Amino acid sequence: MHFTLILLVFAVIFASELPDKSMFAVLVLGTKYRAKAVWLGATTAFLTHVIIAVIAGQALNLLPHRIVETIVATLFLAGAILLIFGKHGFEEDPKEKSIKDSHSFWKIAATTYGVVFLGEWGDITQIMTANYVAHYHAPLSVGIGATLGLWAATTLAIVAGNKVLTRVPGKLLQRIIAAILLLFAGFSAYSAIR
Repeated sequence: MHFTLILLVFAVIFASELPDKSMFAVLVLGTKYRAKAVWLGATTAFLTHVIIAVIAGQALNLLPHRIVETIVATLFLAGAILLIFGKHGFEEDPKEKSIKDSHSFWKIAATTYGVVFLGEWGDITQIMTANYVAHYHAPLSVGIGATLGLWAATTLAIVAGNKVLTRVPGKLLQRIIAAILLLFAGFSAYSAIR
């Protein structure tokens, strides 16, 4: 296990997920329904996506190193462009994302799982997780870091609610993450050329 890599992946994934649409959904669901049920549904969905991303990253490792680094650089660059130019929920009212449901614990957990699972397909954190696995060849460390980052973001969304985004503007956080992704894209491109 690579603890430095776990911390790096944790920090990047955590910061990337904070301004994400799934966090707004978790935030809203957490204020309307039982927090434990929302947390269970969201964290289980995130774990599912991390497993899928780790498998995808491992599949990339079967390709020659130069091709993998080129793919990784391209995906990091695409992620940065997506963060810079894409819409991430800052323009919407998060209350519009509410879901009407009964107050059954398992029904709330299942609904939250579905919302997060569907919302995270092709998400930047899923792409970054696969990229880190392909780049560092350390699926367990990357998987642990990504899972903990997503779970921490989920917990923060439920506990702290929208107070975090009133202190740190989502657009600023989004731009910082985009800059980090551009840096990783540059390192990967350099590695592919070298």
